[in-house]
Amino acid sequence: MKILIIEDEARIAKRIERMTNDFFEGNATISICDSLKKGIDFLEKETIDILLLDLNLNGRDGFEVLSTMTSRSFQTIVVSANTEHALRAFELGVLDFVPKPFDFERLSLALGRSISTKKEISHTIRYLSLRKSGSIKLLELTDISHIQGAGIYSEVHLFNGTKALHDKGLDALEKILPSGFERIHKSYIVQTAHADQILVSSGSRYSLQLKNGEVLPIGRSRYKDFKQQFEKGID
Repeated sequence: MKILIIEDEARIAKRIERMTNDFFEGNATISICDSLKKGIDFLEKETIDILLLDLNLNGRDGFEVLSTMTSRSFQTIVVSANTEHALRAFELGVLDFVPKPFDFERLSLALGRSISTKKEISHTIRYLSLRKSGSIKLLELTDISHIQGAGIYSEVHLFNGTKALHDKGLDALEKILPSGFERIHKSYIVQTAHADQILVSSGSRYSLQLKNGEVLPIGRSRYKDFKQQFEKGID
């Protein structure tokens, strides 16, 4: 597990480092950067799993780069005293917002979510941020039809027929997407509002037809739970 802490107060950075190291029982490689610039430079050279980010760094607003951070493959956890910005941070796709002052229990909860395989349902995420041609584009979730796994990345399919590549894989996206987005297959997440009907074929094969006519496979292990949720949605 590779972790980066971007925090300009050395005492707090060391405290986060110590608690994070305790949580992972010493099985993590932890780096610290004391400015956004150093953090961005680090991320251009290194691959990480988790970013712990303060929002106010030497007077610079962490929101300047937050959408850039959430477009990357790693999960971003904000650790900040600026709790009035929590909603905005969640809208941009952070995994968690840990308010200062914090204790080991609260930080552990956030770190636990980063490695959990369970889908979270309490997020207020509104956008997916995508890196494209050297810039960041914010996609409204309401514009997304479904998301398809593409190796370590994900392919985001929009209602207008276009698609875009996201640096996060399906497992990482599943953790931050709100209810209304369901994993129906190891390779697909669908926005259920765009689902039309479930199709059953011979040999116990299941599919989901979208309102635009496109058909996606439903994994056998996910069929029962998804069928129940789908039927609730049309009652």
